Order: sequence, then C-alpha cells, then structure tokens
Amino acid sequence: MEENKSRNERTDRSEREEFEDAVDGEGRGGRRYGGGGGGYKKKSCRFCGESEAPVNYKNVRLLQSFLTEHGKIVPRRITGNCAYIQRKLTTEIKKARILGLVGFTSPGSY
Repeated sequence: MEENKSRNERTDRSEREEFEDAVDGEGRGGRRYGGGGGGYKKKSCRFCGESEAPVNYKNVRLLQSFLTEHGKIVPRRITGNCAYIQRKLTTEIKKARILGLVGFTSPGSY
C-alpha cells in the first residue's frame, strides 16, 4: 500500500513539475500572465540592403504592392519599411498618381 502511495506522489509531483515548466518562461503569452514575449517578429525594411535607388515612380507593379484595393497607401507598421523609405515611397506614389500611372482610387469606388 505504501508503494502505491509513493508512486502516486511521484506521478503527481512529476505532473506538477511538467505543468509548472509549461507555464513558466515563454509559455506565457498574454497580459493575463504578465507578458513574456508578445508573439510577433519585427518586420525589417526590404529596401535597406539594396545600394541603388529602391523606389521609382515608373515601377508601377512595385508601387501597387504598397496600395490597398481602394488606392490608399499602406502604412509603415504594416509594410515594415523604415521611415526614410516610406517617405520616398509616398512621394513616388504621388508622382505616379499625378502622371496617371496609378489611380487615386480604385475603379468603381466613386
């Protein structure tokens, strides 16, 4: 009888340790448990590694990848661009809009 009791205590103890290991450290995720690793990876600017001019108003395909279906410019926090490149991208999109290469709005939204 004592052997069964000590075995049960051992299994209880090991289950408890497994539970504590699962809850500790990076297993915690939300505000409820006090943070511990938000769960997102910071996006890096895809143009910063290139040496030549990354954005040009003539490259319509590239510019359209930074526009929504309604014609709005996608914000920096979503694209992951650095502030310098985002400003250049914005001016190039505006140039392309004025020249008629990219629309101000999507067709049918007016």
